[in-house]
Amino acid sequence: MVSPGAAERLERELAVLLRRARGISGQLARDLHPELEPGAYGLLLRVLTTDGARATDLASYLGIGKPTVSRQLATLERLGLIERSRDTEDARAQVVTLTASGREQVGRVQALRRAHFLERLSSWSDDDVQLLADLLGRFNDLPAPAGAEETPEDAPGR
Repeated sequence: MVSPGAAERLERELAVLLRRARGISGQLARDLHPELEPGAYGLLLRVLTTDGARATDLASYLGIGKPTVSRQLATLERLGLIERSRDTEDARAQVVTLTASGREQVGRVQALRRAHFLERLSSWSDDDVQLLADLLGRFNDLPAPAGAEETPEDAPGR
């Protein structure tokens, strides 16, 4: 059984991690293009990992409103990072995919992100980094709280 003090410390450390992650995402979005909102980087990563997605699925996965996703997608499309095509399963829907330029630019920014992690963790051993990754994986595999939506990719055993 976890003590309240240990749970409180974890909550505090996760809050710091999430704040820093939001800051990093904002910087990565600006590295892609100065007009991008911080959430756009996460949106692009999701499109990349799913190799195409519907806007409604993106909104659900990211936990943001459809109008916000639509606005961000319009910006990404105008900048030539994504393209939309008809969904073969539902002609009323569109599937969003990265353009060749979008893939190249996301790859470039991912390399910057990896370099950032390598620099921050340079004094850590591979074993320590692996332990942190394993523990975060265990944490992420916990069931979602009651009432929270969970995507198949979020489920245990992803």
